[in-house]
Amino acid sequence: MITSAIELKGLAESIQHETMIAVDLEADSMFRFKERVCLLQMATVHRNILIDPLQAGDLSALKSVFANEKVQKVMHGADYDIRSLFRDFGIEVRNLFDTELACRFLGSKETGLEAVLAEVFQIQLEKKYQKKNWSQRPLPQDMLEYAAKDVVHLIPLAVHLQNELKQKGRLDWVQEECDILSRVRSVAMNNAPLFLRIQGAGRLDLRSLGVLEGLLQYRLKTAEKKDRPVFKIISNKALIEMAKVQPSDSDQLMALNLLSMKQMHMYAPSILKIIQETQRIPMHELPRYPREKNKRPKPVAPEKLQKLRQWRDSRAGKLGLDPSMLFNKSQLTALALHQFKGKEELSKIEGVRKWQIQEFGEEVTRILDKEKP
Repeated sequence: MITSAIELKGLAESIQHETMIAVDLEADSMFRFKERVCLLQMATVHRNILIDPLQAGDLSALKSVFANEKVQKVMHGADYDIRSLFRDFGIEVRNLFDTELACRFLGSKETGLEAVLAEVFQIQLEKKYQKKNWSQRPLPQDMLEYAAKDVVHLIPLAVHLQNELKQKGRLDWVQEECDILSRVRSVAMNNAPLFLRIQGAGRLDLRSLGVLEGLLQYRLKTAEKKDRPVFKIISNKALIEMAKVQPSDSDQLMALNLLSMKQMHMYAPSILKIIQETQRIPMHELPRYPREKNKRPKPVAPEKLQKLRQWRDSRAGKLGLDPSMLFNKSQLTALALHQFKGKEELSKIEGVRKWQIQEFGEEVTRILDKEKP
């Protein structure tokens, strides 16, 4: 258990020459306004390590380890962890191997860690602590044991999966996808309207959209003040419905059956005030949902797209893969739209991977050549 900066520095020096390190983390997104990493779990072949960033503080001592391309970092479903490590500590990950991604490229139907470990090693993993409050201190012993077990099997799992991928000739596919995944970052909203994050907001009229934005701004400030996640203040569904109906008094608001009595007591006066104030805003001052200007779409030859889709689905079936793992919808569309002049053109198409060109370039070329106008 690492709880100080001095211990952390010693750890970083001692694991710098490992060939593989398993990594996982626990955060408090269910309990705080701004989520943070509360526990970092690491494992080598011989060591199982828990790092408490709430006590150790800045984890910058580990930057060199995570950036070291000679040390492979093994994670399962790395997207969230990659974003969190960069957001909280500026840690960038190099030489990633994502075991969840590897399972999908092997055609696994269930890719959650619990299911994978049960299938591969017949190990039953306990997941009951996933939604617990990881910011509490001290952490109970059973939660610490749970966290440690989350990483202890990742290195043997990675070795097993890499051997399978080598046998199928797909290890390079996964490694390229992992390299791309390691560069993922959280999207900054800056001063963009909050309604852009809400599903269904684009279908509201101007007045309702204005009400929704006002309610979202109020919820955000309230959540920050209370240090609670926004969804624990008022749900998105409730805010959308209030924006549509725009109740004028407490009775109408209560009749919608969207808020509990406790929420009514705490938030009803502010909600009604926001609705009334927004109803007085002139139409030309209300926010508008951004729409892309109607550009003439590039002509997509439906026959070309259909031929590509048929080929992909057939090829994926023979390989035992979900078709989207081979080429996703946007990649197929990009191929169909491109003014194709030969295999060398494939590398110029945005989103198409090197492994796709190397493995399937000749087949794709033959299809596109036949479909030239």
